[in-house]
Amino acid sequence: MAKKKEEYGNESIKSLKGADRVRKRPAVIFGSDGVEGCAHSIFEIVSNSIDEARDGHGNKINVTLYPDHSVEVEDFGRGIPVDYNKAEERWNWDLVFCELYAGGKYGEGSGNYDFSLGLNGLGLCATQYSSEWMTADIYRDGMHYHLDFKKGENVGGLKKEPFTGRRTGSVIRWKPDTDVFTDINVPADTFKDMLRRQAVVNDGVTLVFNDRTGERAEKIEYFYEHGIQDYANEIAGEGTLTPVHFCSGSAIGRDRDDQPDPRSFYLFAPRRIGSDNDSSNNPRVGYGNNP
Repeated sequence: MAKKKEEYGNESIKSLKGADRVRKRPAVIFGSDGVEGCAHSIFEIVSNSIDEARDGHGNKINVTLYPDHSVEVEDFGRGIPVDYNKAEERWNWDLVFCELYAGGKYGEGSGNYDFSLGLNGLGLCATQYSSEWMTADIYRDGMHYHLDFKKGENVGGLKKEPFTGRRTGSVIRWKPDTDVFTDINVPADTFKDMLRRQAVVNDGVTLVFNDRTGERAEKIEYFYEHGIQDYANEIAGEGTLTPVHFCSGSAIGRDRDDQPDPRSFYLFAPRRIGSDNDSSNNPRVGYGNNP
């Protein structure tokens, strides 16, 4: 006997609320509910720390992969603002960890994050929503703030205590949820490739990968003092005919006169190896950023 279908009427229209907006449809945010989407969620947290460093706040980021597939990202930036926000009449921790489209990258002309990575107001919240658990330790304004989350929900509210140390920054640790992603086993090589690429285009920032999944812990530091120029030297090797010629620039344009000016930033570093007739021996490395 054919199964009787429910009537499609006014009561059929539903809306997802809270963490379900991500947990039930992770591919909408991360592009996939598989390991690729899980890796994307990890990059969202890393990119927030990189944005801090690019904005001149901290120059080192530690990323640690643990045996249980949990990940920790530590930076030494200004620390996420988590105290009460009078303008929004809400706690900032609730906004940035539990509200999609909330963050510090919407203030045009504020001077914060002229260039930024990630999903701009989605990444931290979406990653928190898609986690089995998440902890956050934040150091700013002479305080140590601590938050706990499980399955996208806060547990215990905001805890804070005076902090007399000199450090600032954020430490986020979480475990992607197998109820959300079909595979959370992001390979160590994915981390290595991601961090190396970001070190190339963020000169002067040290990105450290700590792999604790094997029998022996592995630590790799990625640092390019002169960014793409050093990378071009690295891939060219010895015996080249000319030195690297480094060029950079930015461009401003708009789609309509009433729209703000988007800015793109470009890096280009060619180096000649061997004869002029062999194009394969003349690598040209280029990167673009269009926030």
